[in-house]
Amino acid sequence: MNTINETNFQFPNQKAVYKGKVREVYNINDQLLVMIASDRLSAFDVVLPRQIPFKGQILNQIATKMMNDTEDIVPNWLIANPDENVAIGHLCEPFKVEMVIRGYLSGHAAREYTLGKRVLCGVAMADGLKENDQFPMPIITPSTKADNGEHDEDISREDILAKGIVSEEDYLVLEKYTKALFQRGSEIARKRGLILVDTKYEFGKTKEGKIVLIDEIHTPDSSRYFYAEGYQERQDKGIPQKQLSKEFVRQWLIENGFQGIDGQQIPAMSDEKITEISNRYIELYEQITGEAFVKATTQNVLERIEEKVTSFLVSN
Repeated sequence: MNTINETNFQFPNQKAVYKGKVREVYNINDQLLVMIASDRLSAFDVVLPRQIPFKGQILNQIATKMMNDTEDIVPNWLIANPDENVAIGHLCEPFKVEMVIRGYLSGHAAREYTLGKRVLCGVAMADGLKENDQFPMPIITPSTKADNGEHDEDISREDILAKGIVSEEDYLVLEKYTKALFQRGSEIARKRGLILVDTKYEFGKTKEGKIVLIDEIHTPDSSRYFYAEGYQERQDKGIPQKQLSKEFVRQWLIENGFQGIDGQQIPAMSDEKITEISNRYIELYEQITGEAFVKATTQNVLERIEEKVTSFLVSN
């Protein structure tokens, strides 16, 4: 199976390329960005050694669908998708924070809560909550946008403003957009028999100064979903929730002694484990979108992408 580990394209009018944990972004004439979703898998801010077939296509297509389904409430950067693994949009100056919003005490918030912390990113959490309980109201717990190889870090709204990372005027817009997107995402999830538990959004500014949504949205890499059916029964019995997210990868890594801490060895993934993860991502796609997943051809995948992107850039 041909997977996309890395790309080294030279597109028309290309000025620079940025390689993130799982995406590679090409600057076209300081006007457009070509974002290519690779099949790399990242967990605990570490890129794992092996790629997952169709993962990039799945994330790109979910993000595209969700941007189309939310563009009436929040503007976004997207212009076109000339290939299953590619999104092309306006070049933006990204804000150096990720807007994390949580409707439930899960994942990182639950791990911090278990350690006895009752304040996360300056936001108070009530005593007496159990893991996966719903918060009275969703809470925004931002993190700093890490450079390559560094860990994202929790940060409060107050520190963001005090350090001048984002102006107060802009931050109010980010908060407004974050709440609106989470509400819409929750409504979409509910129609699919899911609960949108938590997610993160990234925003940027266009050259005209307009704040827009960038990167991915409501994908299993950026979001956590529970199955709605049986949620309350599981909570009442104190058993784990049935969920759709990348958390199953994190849990497998934790069980095998890896949490991204210096000195820890990344456990080896067998071919069977890779296939299992790929199948889980396909399940995620179909459950989240309500559509059957159609696998793109993987033969000569890099040539396919280069040809389609070049054709788009030349004709536009």
